[in-house]
Amino acid sequence: MTAQRIGLKGFLITLLGAVFFSTKAIFVKLAFHDTGTDAVTLLTVRMLFSLPFYAVVAWLAAKKEENQPLTRRQWLLIGVMGILGYYLSSLFDFIGLQYVSAGLERLILFLYPTFAVLINTWYFKTALSKTQIAALLLTYLGIGIAYLGELRLDTGHPGFFYGSFMIFLCAITYSFYLVGTGRLVKQAGTARYTAYVMLAATVGVFAHFLFTHSMQQVAFTASLVSYGSALAIIATVLPSFMMSAGMKSIGSNNVAIITSIGPVSTILQAHFILGEPILGLQLAGTALVIIGVLLIGWRSAN
Repeated sequence: MTAQRIGLKGFLITLLGAVFFSTKAIFVKLAFHDTGTDAVTLLTVRMLFSLPFYAVVAWLAAKKEENQPLTRRQWLLIGVMGILGYYLSSLFDFIGLQYVSAGLERLILFLYPTFAVLINTWYFKTALSKTQIAALLLTYLGIGIAYLGELRLDTGHPGFFYGSFMIFLCAITYSFYLVGTGRLVKQAGTARYTAYVMLAATVGVFAHFLFTHSMQQVAFTASLVSYGSALAIIATVLPSFMMSAGMKSIGSNNVAIITSIGPVSTILQAHFILGEPILGLQLAGTALVIIGVLLIGWRSAN
C-alpha cells in the first residue's frame, strides 16, 4: 500500500474538527468547577444531548437506497469502535481530567497519533511518506517542547498518577478507534458510520450510568445543561462528523498527524479561559506544531 495523498478540503475539515475536539477539555474543566458533577454523570449528559442528532442521522442514512447492507462483521466492528472510541476513551479522559490540568491531558492524550500511525504501518503495512515522517517528527517535537513546563506540576497530588494513567488509557483506546475508522468509514459511509458508532457509545455510557448512578441524583441546573449542550454540539457532534469525513477523504495516518494541532488550540483556550500561563517553551513548541501541520497542508496543494 502507498501513502495516501490528500485534498485541501479534507485537510481543512480535519483541522477544524481537531480544533472543535480540543474544546472538550476546557468545557469539562469548567463543568467540574462550576457544577461539582462527577465524570460519569457529565459524560452521560454529554451523550444525552448528542443522542437526538445521531438518531436523526442514523434514521436518514438507513433510508438511503444506495447504501449497501452491512454484514454481521461490520456491525460488530462498528459496535467495538463505538465502545473503544467514544465510551471507554471518553470515560478515561473525563476521569483523568479530574486530577490533571488541561495542558497535561493534551500532552498524554496526543500520544494517540503515534500509536495510530504505528498500528497502520506495522500491522496493516501502510507506507509512510517522507512528508508524513517529517510532519510527525515536527509535531511531536513541538508537543514535547510546548508541554515541558507542564511536567513541573505538583506530582504529589494524590490523584496525579491515577489521572495520568487514565489519560494514557484514553490515548490507547482512541488510537485503535482512529485506525478502525479509517477503514470502516469507507465501507459504511461517513454519516451512517459516525451515527452508528456514536449510538453504540451512547448505549455503553447509559448502561454504565444506570449501573452506578440514579437519575434522581442528577440536578439539571442551567449550568449543567449549558455545559452538556456545548460538549454535545461543539465538542462531539460537529467534530465527530468532520473527523470521519476527514478519515474517508485523506486516511487515518494524515488525520493522526493533522490533529496534532489540538494541543496548540488547547494552550490558547486554557490561557484565555482557564487562566493557565503561556510559557516561552509553549510558544516555541507551538511554532513547530504549526509548521508540521502546514507541511501536510502544503502537500495537499501539490
